[in-house]
Amino acid sequence: MTVIRPLRLDDAAELAELFTRNRAFMAPYEPPREEHFYTVAGQERAIEDLLRAREARTNVPMAILGADGAIAGRLNLNNIIRGPFLSASLGYWVSQHVNGQGLASRAAAEAVRIAFGAEGLHRLEAGTLVDNIASQRVLAKNGFERFGLAPRYLRIAGRWQDHVLFQRINDDLAD
Repeated sequence: MTVIRPLRLDDAAELAELFTRNRAFMAPYEPPREEHFYTVAGQERAIEDLLRAREARTNVPMAILGADGAIAGRLNLNNIIRGPFLSASLGYWVSQHVNGQGLASRAAAEAVRIAFGAEGLHRLEAGTLVDNIASQRVLAKNGFERFGLAPRYLRIAGRWQDHVLFQRINDDLAD
């Protein structure tokens, strides 16, 4: 069963509700957000920005779907760089109500197939907060290897926080 699909503008209302419902759950893992972010209009603007980046081939924004077909999270292939680098960053989250059920692992597996298939990338990178063991397990299940620690890497929950860095190389891509 496919658990990710391309993000669409008409997902804005469902995402606004999902972000609002998961606000406290996601607070330790996300940057501070403006109140507008949690509105339908805020999500429409965010999706429009992501879709423009998709047109420019620098981002692949996806919705993660639960067993009922409703949106249960988000996934992005971010900062796609073409040319000799052929690399991107993977980011994802799932709603508290489906957390721990393997949905993020299945979504990441599909994202790897897209990145190394249709997008033709050589490398994927992902970073997690040092204490986010669940997300680290998602990456390990999908063949990502830890390769470093980035001090004060991202501003999460209002402060610069260290992240463990992971990567997966597309060994099937010809030299």
